[in-house]
Amino acid sequence: MHPAPSIIAFSTFSGLGLGLLFWLGVDTSAPTGWVAFVFFAIAYVLAAGGLISSTFHLGRPERALKAFTQWQTSWLSREAWCAVAALVTMGIYGFFLVFFDRQIMLLGHLGAFFCLLTVYTTSMIYGQLKTVPRWNTGLTPALFLALSVAGGALLSGRVTIGLILLVIAGAIQGLWWKRGDRRFAQSGTTMATATGLGDIGEVRAFESPHTGTNYLLKEMVYTVGRRHARKLRLIALALMLVLPVFLLILPNPHVFGVLALFSHVAGVLVSRWLFFAEAEHVVGLYYGMR
Repeated sequence: MHPAPSIIAFSTFSGLGLGLLFWLGVDTSAPTGWVAFVFFAIAYVLAAGGLISSTFHLGRPERALKAFTQWQTSWLSREAWCAVAALVTMGIYGFFLVFFDRQIMLLGHLGAFFCLLTVYTTSMIYGQLKTVPRWNTGLTPALFLALSVAGGALLSGRVTIGLILLVIAGAIQGLWWKRGDRRFAQSGTTMATATGLGDIGEVRAFESPHTGTNYLLKEMVYTVGRRHARKLRLIALALMLVLPVFLLILPNPHVFGVLALFSHVAGVLVSRWLFFAEAEHVVGLYYGMR
């Protein structure tokens, strides 16, 4: 699929911000006063900013509020409601931390739960699509959640748990790529099954459906060279896993933590670009491109 910059930014930075809010919510000795204000400000800029950026990919951004009306059937709508619940709950929790130096653990844990639930609903927007076999796996929500809590741990200065979560996220990312490369073939979807003509003989396109491009070709059919994809995967793993781990095991990890964080975010951006660029939509079969 076409890797739109707004969706890449949304899924990366909102996950990072929600991951930070999660750790603030479960921290039994959360910061208070101005220190808490800085942490919550960073988290809200990332989470809310990322969510807002996703509207730029809509054909009619002014209708974004209608996303709240389809919560019974739409993961996008469920994401919207969970995001509001997470941001409001954590906002109240943070208000008491900043202005009253009071920590209400029930609010923190509830807000942390909604933060993870928001990340999960975001992942399921893609994970539930049978038309994109690479995404249609339980590893997709696992990957989104792992990257969110790992990035949040780095952003909150949790070095030890951050190292562990980085390794887990890197392992899930590698497994997601490995299994994803076989998902389209394993789905059994071909031009023969799509047309129902497989019993007659080999099915192939006689000619292109039309001479020009269209919305489906622009949004759903995107091809990235296998050689380039492999190089980008190595770059993504090096930036989001190898370099941050190396920096964090050096003496004074808190000094190198900022570099580790920026490296990790850069790596996630590359991997998220691949997440969309390598997604093979079955509609490509209609155009003879799968």
